[in-house]
Amino acid sequence: MALSDKLPRRRFVRQMLAAGALGAGAAPAARAAVPDAKRPEAATAEADLRAGHNFIPTPLLAAEEDARVLKMFEGLRVADVSDGMDRAGLQDIGLVSPEIKPLWRDTEHFTHRMIGVAVTARYVPTNHPPAGRRENADEFSQWVGRWYKEVSPEPFVPLIREGVALVLEGSPLVDVGPIGSNNIMGWRVKGCVGVVTNATARDTDEIIAQRIPLYFRHVGRGIRPGRNEIESVNRPVVIGGALVVPGDVIVADGDGVIVVPRRSAEEVAAYAQGVLKGDKAGRRRLYERLGLPLDDSVK
Repeated sequence: MALSDKLPRRRFVRQMLAAGALGAGAAPAARAAVPDAKRPEAATAEADLRAGHNFIPTPLLAAEEDARVLKMFEGLRVADVSDGMDRAGLQDIGLVSPEIKPLWRDTEHFTHRMIGVAVTARYVPTNHPPAGRRENADEFSQWVGRWYKEVSPEPFVPLIREGVALVLEGSPLVDVGPIGSNNIMGWRVKGCVGVVTNATARDTDEIIAQRIPLYFRHVGRGIRPGRNEIESVNRPVVIGGALVVPGDVIVADGDGVIVVPRRSAEEVAAYAQGVLKGDKAGRRRLYERLGLPLDDSVK
């Protein structure tokens, strides 16, 4: 087991500092004077870092706990949740850039809105060579299939369950559509409430027709082979300037997207529900004074 698995995050960092693995206080000559054999903890910590180490842990949360928290957020808008974040001392935290917008909007029943628990994945631009021109279509299709299977697959799919909001970090500068009308429907079948990405999607006409919530930056046309590859699954990602840790609560509507850290979810939701209740009551009275029929926003 890696040292990082045995120790809390802060203790792990302190031990690496003490061991010299992070370049702490002692002069290089002094550190070099200590034989490596007498500093096994330094070698272990260095090996852990060289192999790649994640300092923000991914919580393991039960489906029942997710459902309980999501129930608290039922019906909430981004504006309500933003107020709840202020109440929790999290002003301007979790607000995703307004460049990340809904692909479509339903202003009658608000079905474009989504509330879910984050499952994350990160795609990066590839540094592998493209296919080039192949001798025949079958050979090209085989190359495409291998890329989807080995370089840019969707290993997060087994993690999707009821109430999941899929959050994909990608590269908006690469003209690729990792989200399309087919795979987004497959994710929906497994319980995904919608998708948020800082990057691109394609088949957007069909996704609108399918009425699956999608919040993205802009359209991308190309297929993944030759353009991107999977980097990680269910690790922290950054979407529109906001940190998303797996298990965080994602709320999205016409105002954009907000990310609620899981540790603050209950406090945020409790206050936000009060805001929503007061807003509905006040606007309902105005609707009645104006003789307007009540719509879904005030019921």
